[in-house]
Amino acid sequence: MPQLSEPTTAVHHSFLAAMEEFTAEGRGAPEDGSAIARDLRRFGDSWQNADVFAEYVAFARSQATEETAAALRYVPTSTYWYVEGGTYYGRIAVRHRLNAMLLEYGGHIGYDVRPTARRRGYATAMLRAALPRAAALGLERALVTCDHDNVASRKVIEACGGVFEDRRGVKLRYWIATPAAEPAAPSPPSSSA
Repeated sequence: MPQLSEPTTAVHHSFLAAMEEFTAEGRGAPEDGSAIARDLRRFGDSWQNADVFAEYVAFARSQATEETAAALRYVPTSTYWYVEGGTYYGRIAVRHRLNAMLLEYGGHIGYDVRPTARRRGYATAMLRAALPRAAALGLERALVTCDHDNVASRKVIEACGGVFEDRRGVKLRYWIATPAAEPAAPSPPSSSA
């Protein structure tokens, strides 16, 4: 069963194949504002080189830091890849907080599943696995959005507990409660002599 993992060089070849699949469906075009599109435009021509791919993996991991995020004018974002062995199935990003644009458009969590791995429940599994990570960042609930005509993504969000708030432009906005931290075990009663 695939698991969430920090970005890793262990899936280099499978990652390249997945990016070819995304490109074939039109991702990476100038009007595509997704994280995968930005990465395709910035790194896509050089990912074949193992050293460049290793730099990209380090870059993807570094986006969780305030310093890197500030330099990119993003909010800190923890990126996880959905992998099994050497196979890359997709990615999910957990943004540590919202800015004005993310509140309207992108939300706390965004995900992509490679085209040949869709319709297997991976997006739902990824989102469920990411919610405790969002909770660990102090988020009591996470905003997740999708295009109004993306029925599959809407079903994923609703299956993970998404509660519809509204539609803004082409985006449907849902809030999902993150799992509460487990309460500490009660202390044993103190004995007084």
